[in-house]
Amino acid sequence: MIRLAIQKSGRLSEDSLNLIRECGISFINSSLKLKTEATNFPLEILFLRDDDIPGYVADGVADIGIVGENVLVETNNQNLTVEKLGFSKCRLSIAVPKSAEYRTIQDLQHKNLATSYPNLLQAYLDEHGVQANIHTISGSVEIAPSIGLADAICDIVSSGSTLISNGLREVERVFKSEAVLIASSNLSEEKKQILEQLLFRIQSVKKAKKVKYILLNAPNHAIDTIKALLPGMKSPSILPLADEGWSSVHSVVNEDDFWEIIQKLRDAGAQGILVVPIEKMIL
Repeated sequence: MIRLAIQKSGRLSEDSLNLIRECGISFINSSLKLKTEATNFPLEILFLRDDDIPGYVADGVADIGIVGENVLVETNNQNLTVEKLGFSKCRLSIAVPKSAEYRTIQDLQHKNLATSYPNLLQAYLDEHGVQANIHTISGSVEIAPSIGLADAICDIVSSGSTLISNGLREVERVFKSEAVLIASSNLSEEKKQILEQLLFRIQSVKKAKKVKYILLNAPNHAIDTIKALLPGMKSPSILPLADEGWSSVHSVVNEDDFWEIIQKLRDAGAQGILVVPIEKMIL
């Protein structure tokens, strides 16, 4: 059995639980429970405050954890990282009141900044040679300028709507973050094997999200041209159709190249193109 710590509520918690489900792991989730056990995999899930997760993993209370990279770096526990997960992406940014005059970061010289991430903010200010007064607060950072506590803030930004609703504008991006899987350095051999099994499933899910499975019909005289457009994992699968002179072509296309390739396939003579999402991809 391996213990996984995740955030007890919020977007990161939801995304983490969705990932576990996509890995084919079943469990009963309740907002009233602080832990739950998987029914078909040797995994116990602990629901904790995100700020506490790196410490619990470092101390071995939890074997592994899913946490925002920003929290990990802020607590100086980067060495625990095993895998970047690609979801819950956000950024740590400096924001000032909309009415404030701001040209460069030098405008923050000797100003008061409020944040929940003093270490990350201090490192950024040091990098740019700015001396400022950092006030560390645990919540509601965005209201600090309006109550006279600070001239600017440094806080996590996803869509930016919270900044806008509080009369703030983003002026500096301090750190880019996403969810990461972390692990204790003192796992037993048995727990290392379980972690490897979990990583295998996670990586298969991640790979599948980056590609699409496509099926199309094509005249045989265009097959060579279409094959050149479809690298797939190795090469496209080509099957003859009942109609003479036509074949069905199956392949995998990267998400980033999808629309460009689809247009080229149509221009090459492909018809009846179907696009199917991939749940898992194992290479």
